Amino acid sequence: MIRRWFDKGKENESSTSHVASGPRIPRHSGAWTALRKRLQAEPGLRIIDSGATSPTNINYLTSLGQSVFLCDLVTEACTGSWQTGTDANDRPIYDTEGFLKHTLDFAGKMYDIVLLWTSLDYLPEPFVPAVVAHLYASMNQGGQVLAFFHTRKQPEESAFCRFHVSEGDTVDMQTAQPFPIQRVFTNRSIQDLFNQWSGFRQFLAKDSISEVLITR
Repeated sequence: MIRRWFDKGKENESSTSHVASGPRIPRHSGAWTALRKRLQAEPGLRIIDSGATSPTNINYLTSLGQSVFLCDLVTEACTGSWQTGTDANDRPIYDTEGFLKHTLDFAGKMYDIVLLWTSLDYLPEPFVPAVVAHLYASMNQGGQVLAFFHTRKQPEESAFCRFHVSEGDTVDMQTAQPFPIQRVFTNRSIQDLFNQWSGFRQFLAKDSISEVLITR
């Protein structure tokens, strides 16, 4: 089982293997700390990692007996040919259904954990509610999403990063491709976006990133 999921990760790795990255910077993560305890206690979970391919993540999660599906949502959304035209107001039109099928085709499998990272801050607007709805439909009851959200749009504080988990209470952030941030979510807008979900736990941080664990 683990081998098959790992092979799936290799299929997706081609779109992320040439991502230019800066040094890894560790930051304390209360949300990761809470989720890590579940991962350590419950082997056999199915996990979606939505960030750029991280061998660190693959090795750590599979060492705990978890299965991992990789999908770099932001890179695919920003570099793929998903815009199909513009509307009467010159706003871009996107092939949202095609994007979901290409990046989040689970072949009917259900998942327990999603490492969403800061993906929703960078996706085109139509993709955001579509991705959240698709994840809701593809997760088991009690499944959890770990999501980070930028609280400021200043370039120095909103750079797109890849994330690497650790065995401790930190997550390493590593500057990746210079994709522009599309939006900043407020606490209210996050709750509205996940209004179908049963649980919402926010973790305070000292930097410009808000951390949330959302329960299916």
